[in-house]
Amino acid sequence: GTMVTVVAERYLTVEEAQRVCFPGADRFQAETIRFTPEGSKAIASQSGVKVPKPEIEIRLAQHGTQLLGVLVLDRVLSKHEFIDYAVALTVDGKIRQVEILEYRERYGSEIRGAKWRDQFKGKNAAAKLRLNDDIYNISGATISCRHITEGVKRILATYELAVRPRLLAAGWLPSPATSPQP
Repeated sequence: GTMVTVVAERYLTVEEAQRVCFPGADRFQAETIRFTPEGSKAIASQSGVKVPKPEIEIRLAQHGTQLLGVLVLDRVLSKHEFIDYAVALTVDGKIRQVEILEYRERYGSEIRGAKWRDQFKGKNAAAKLRLNDDIYNISGATISCRHITEGVKRILATYELAVRPRLLAAGWLPSPATSPQP
C-alpha cells in the first residue's frame, strides 16, 4: 500500500505574519505577558474559554514611536494536532486579521481560507464569537473552527484584561479620555 505521510503545513513564519498584518510597522518588539491565577480566572470568566497557560506571547507593531497594534501568537489543539495562529489587534482591541501559521492535521485546512478568517475582522471582546452563530462552521473542520473561534475569544478578553493595562502603564496608549465637565 502507499504510505500516508502527514506533513505539517507551515504557511507563515511569525516574521511573515508580522509583515502581512502590519505592513506599516518598522519594528516589532517581542514580549511575553504573564498573568496571575486571578488574571487567568478573569480571562476565562469573561471569555467562557479555559486559559491553557498563564502567559501570552505578543509582538508590539511599531512605526517610529507610535504603536500600530499588537500581534498575539497562540496555539490551539485541533482534533489531534496543534494549530499555530496569530491574531492582529488594533490598539483599541479590534481584530485586524487572523492568520494561520502552521496547520498539522490532514483535514480541515479550509480554515486557512480568507473567507473564513475574514469573519473575525473588526470584532472585539464584546462580540459573541460563537460557532454556527456569528462565525460559520466548515464541515469537516468543526473542531478546528471551534477551537480557533474560542482561542480568538480568549485572546480578545486577554487583550482587555491583561495586555491593554500593561500598554497603558507603559505609556503606549493614550489615557482614557476624561469626560468633559458640564
